[in-house]
Amino acid sequence: MNILVIGSGGREHALCWAIARSPRLSKLYCTPGNGGITAIADCIALDVGDHDAVIRFARENDIGLVVVGPEAPLVDGLADSLDSTGIAVFGPSGAAAQLEGSKGFTKDLCAAHNIPTAAYARFTEATPALAYVRERGVPIVIKADGLAAGKGVTVAETLPQALEAVEACFAGTFGDAGAEVVVEDCMIGEEASFFALVDGETALPMATAQDHKRVGDGDQGPNTGGMGAYSPAPVMTPALCQRTMDEIIVPTVRAMAEAGTPYKGVLYAGLMITDEGPQLIEYNVRFGDPECQVLMLRLASDVVDALEATAKGTLAGVELVWRDEAALTVVMAARGYPGSYDKGSRICGLEDAAEPDNVEVFHAGTERRGDEIVAIGGRVLNVTALGETVGKAQAAAYGAVDAIDWSGGFCRRDIGYRAIAREMQDG
Repeated sequence: MNILVIGSGGREHALCWAIARSPRLSKLYCTPGNGGITAIADCIALDVGDHDAVIRFARENDIGLVVVGPEAPLVDGLADSLDSTGIAVFGPSGAAAQLEGSKGFTKDLCAAHNIPTAAYARFTEATPALAYVRERGVPIVIKADGLAAGKGVTVAETLPQALEAVEACFAGTFGDAGAEVVVEDCMIGEEASFFALVDGETALPMATAQDHKRVGDGDQGPNTGGMGAYSPAPVMTPALCQRTMDEIIVPTVRAMAEAGTPYKGVLYAGLMITDEGPQLIEYNVRFGDPECQVLMLRLASDVVDALEATAKGTLAGVELVWRDEAALTVVMAARGYPGSYDKGSRICGLEDAAEPDNVEVFHAGTERRGDEIVAIGGRVLNVTALGETVGKAQAAAYGAVDAIDWSGGFCRRDIGYRAIAREMQDG
């Protein structure tokens, strides 16, 4: 089978890496790809906003499956366009992608179907939003309704911070994404990521993960797209996983089908594990980044079988096999991220870093220039390792990080610290 992957990040490199291991693969393409993906796929230039161009490429190259990595093309309806021409696509329709495209849409769905989540209100003007914030008090969460590249959420600890966040949204800081604002109560607990494959009717649970969104050690500093992750999430016991399926995932899948917008793809639930049990923070309609990297390293099943069954509505009866080992990934970012940063610095030592059998280095913001790899983005590398425990996976990952020679980069040095503290306590 010929497969086209859409995207350029570490998530897409991990997907390409897993797909490339499948005996079912004939030819792998990626658009636009990155400096690491070029080693395992033909990276091509396509304007994914031009749906006709994507369809034309798929037909000319006998593409049997298109795998859409990021959320923006899904919200834009790329899956609808491919599906209407008979091209199998992994990813939800534009209408179903509103689960990520509009936070207000998801909150309303939760309210209508008794899916546990924080109390909330939606606003299209600043004045009533500011009044609501003053009434509810802090801590409180301010969210731009639309897609804001992971930067539209503020967990406000003080009233001035909350009011400033509301005003920033309506002032256009996040463009059209902030034209509507969702204000919700701040839930207390431990965050976890839960993934399920959904083919419109059947929901198949995947593995769990936890990520670190803050830029600095000890989860300090501004939010980022993610500075590291590990899987499985120790907080997600089998009982909590079952509750998540029964109380959150399955009711959502049923509600979307009943509304005439069946969900197909991976459904990524960001959870808060509270004293009352799992509650939904938000949905994403694609694999997390960097969570995808640790999931793909742990997945022992053929990923192509799973992606195709999801796309074609044949998930019933499919089983996924996961490695017993833990996986951990460390994001190496350009100095200055998530603020302004320089581009074009050279990265060396990647071959040495990836030499151990249990280590993979997934590229994100890189470009291959001749024989050199240079940094062109904020989050640049995902150094990922397997280990018998999270602690051992962490040691392997940081050993690989230390083999990389990149003066323009930095990383957190404590990814997985909560899980490792649990291991030490239990051990």
